[in-house]
Amino acid sequence: MFATLDAELAALARAWLERLSTERRFSPRTVRAYGCDLEAFFAFLSRHWGGPADRAALSRLAPRDLRAWLAERQRRGYARSSTVRAMAAVRGFFRFLEHQRVLSGAAVRAIRVGGLRRHLPRALAPEEAEALLEAAARPEREPWVGLRDRAVLALLWGAGLRIGEALALARGALGPDPAALRALRIRGKAGRERVVPVLPEVAEALAAYVAACPWPLPPEGPLFRGVRGGALQPALVQGLLRRLRVALGLPETATPHALRHSFATHLLSAGADLRAIQELLGHRSLSTTQRYTAVDAGRLLALHRTFHPRARESATHARDCPAVPPPLRARPKD
Repeated sequence: MFATLDAELAALARAWLERLSTERRFSPRTVRAYGCDLEAFFAFLSRHWGGPADRAALSRLAPRDLRAWLAERQRRGYARSSTVRAMAAVRGFFRFLEHQRVLSGAAVRAIRVGGLRRHLPRALAPEEAEALLEAAARPEREPWVGLRDRAVLALLWGAGLRIGEALALARGALGPDPAALRALRIRGKAGRERVVPVLPEVAEALAAYVAACPWPLPPEGPLFRGVRGGALQPALVQGLLRRLRVALGLPETATPHALRHSFATHLLSAGADLRAIQELLGHRSLSTTQRYTAVDAGRLLALHRTFHPRARESATHARDCPAVPPPLRARPKD
């Protein structure tokens, strides 16, 4: 990696990625993505300048060079989300270089890439989530696979886990009697830990899977296993949801993460405190959790318009009356 850089800058780039992993506790996938983004950026500069992107060349980096890089990404059809992430990687590395007093990052700071529009999460209705869990328990192959799939989905909806958090669980996290499990300690993004309560129905689903699993489940080994005994991969759970939503006629937004969104939205609908939901989801910022208030408000508004008698009367009145009153005639001056 970083073959286009000289030895000094390559070492600095690796040190920055190591810092992201150890001090900032970025996930390995994010660190790899940032490394690839940075390497692609320096490869572009080498082509753009017709020479190596060494320290002397980077000291002459100008905003026009960055604009040329962004224009090339647009020509190649990169998604906006990919470009925003790549710019974040470049900006972070140059901030690191400034902190180390190696190079100035003024040219990078002069470029602004608009942020992404954050789409509101689309939650499933409670009956849709129930249908997914019931359909998952009816597998095409071994019965234990259906119990496994139901247990995974129960954790996503019943405990609000991310798919990676659920599949990272070890057998020992459930204790000697999974049916008696009442709480789980989860390590989420950036190594943040949280404790999530476990509903009796979720504990029963986990216990049924553990009892039926044909593979040995040592305490330190992965809890969820594939049909060959290895750790269950996220792609298999995503494929399961694709098959189930087609069979049940659910929208394409019915994904594993939609079950986590549904967990938060259903709690909010029942009157749960927003701070409590933040803790249960493991969000670092309350602003992330506040997105669910817009989801729930939209659903409640739709229900109000559909079922409230006054809302129906208002709709009838709106149909019978003109939407905009006619303009008043100006009175003649005396």
